Amino acid sequence: MTSNEAIDWADRLRDWLPDTPGDVLALGPGTGGLAPLAADRGHRVTEAPVGDADRLPLQGRRFDAVLAHDVLGTLPDPEAALRRWRGLLRPGGRLVLVEGAPGTASPAGLPMSRLVAALTPLVVRLHSERLPGDARYALVGVVPDAPVRHTEVVDVHLILRRGDEVLLARRARTGYGDGLLHLPSGHVEDGEDVRAAVIREAREELGLDLAPADLRMEAVVQHRGPGEAPRVGWFFSAEHGAGGDPVNAEPDKCAELVWHPLSALPHDMVAYCRAGLAAWRAGERFIVHWQSDEEAVAYEGERTTAPESLAPVRTGGVHHVELWVPDLEAAEVSWGWLLGELGHVPFQRWGHGRSWRRDEAYVVLEQSPDLRPGGHDRHRPGLNHLAFHVAGRAVLDRLVAAAPDHGWALLFADRHPHAGGEGRYAAYLEDAWGYEVELVAE
Repeated sequence: MTSNEAIDWADRLRDWLPDTPGDVLALGPGTGGLAPLAADRGHRVTEAPVGDADRLPLQGRRFDAVLAHDVLGTLPDPEAALRRWRGLLRPGGRLVLVEGAPGTASPAGLPMSRLVAALTPLVVRLHSERLPGDARYALVGVVPDAPVRHTEVVDVHLILRRGDEVLLARRARTGYGDGLLHLPSGHVEDGEDVRAAVIREAREELGLDLAPADLRMEAVVQHRGPGEAPRVGWFFSAEHGAGGDPVNAEPDKCAELVWHPLSALPHDMVAYCRAGLAAWRAGERFIVHWQSDEEAVAYEGERTTAPESLAPVRTGGVHHVELWVPDLEAAEVSWGWLLGELGHVPFQRWGHGRSWRRDEAYVVLEQSPDLRPGGHDRHRPGLNHLAFHVAGRAVLDRLVAAAPDHGWALLFADRHPHAGGEGRYAAYLEDAWGYEVELVAE
């Protein structure tokens, strides 16, 4: 940099940087000449290596200005970098960007219009100017003097179940997580509640006509993706068949719809989505999933942040119920069907046992090596039966009609559905080994 160039840049920095000396973070190869000029004006300058421009290990430090020269065009996601840099500024701070348009002397040019669009929602004032000589331009964005009230995007996710399987959609041409599997999902729009939003998204993406009664709220997840602002996701479930058969109603955004077992979810998923499903299967309702900037949008196994429960353990609640059965394989067919219909999801699987979970409690079937001879007799001291809630008479009638095909027989048929009394609409079923369940309509 010649002396005349230094004088010219010093004049420009006087206008771009804060009037009073402050803390300035200098990024990019071009700041090697600008950082000393900023220091000459009394600013305390921190220079970061070029390779660290989008992954800055600054441990909570804040600055009065971020000065970046010929760096954004070298990064894979300039918009995400700008959001991260915005988070490094104190109230009233400034983002000072010097870049070149494509095809100029800049190492990797960016159109000014792209950065203007990215900066506009991040700042309260934005100044732009063309720089003479090499077709570069400068943008100076000023953030508010006082902290802005925090807001978060609210999105909704549909867990559409078919037995122990869940429907996933492979994203395509959306700009986020393309090529990865995700639950059918979308953002809540102005004037919508979360239930109306998931019904709309199910119609737009899957061609389903769901009713509010078809939905069950399963989990709320506050999520922060790498380099992203936090958001809150509401996860709802519905049974396959409710609202029709799902179809790919948005082929421009979805490459395929696939069913996958909940107990063996694929790895090529969006980490946020997989975290919500994992938390739901574990019976968690309120979760934080906070990824670092170094992580990926895609699920990466143990390298991906695990969801963290916010719900305390409820002392005194039922943890689980365990039934010892003489034939695990056959019991899995009958009990797996019934528990799945009642909203339980496969939870654990080992050589001698299986379990299904709903909320915080789960049911275990085990064919233990320590099982003694003799069958179960509900008339003897011990367990008589298990009772489950059912969402209404229509659902109960459907389950009773289908039960014989899955190894269940109706007890007290002459008094059904009021075997428990005239004011109680319920069904009593017995499996092949004499275990009884009671289904009570709400």
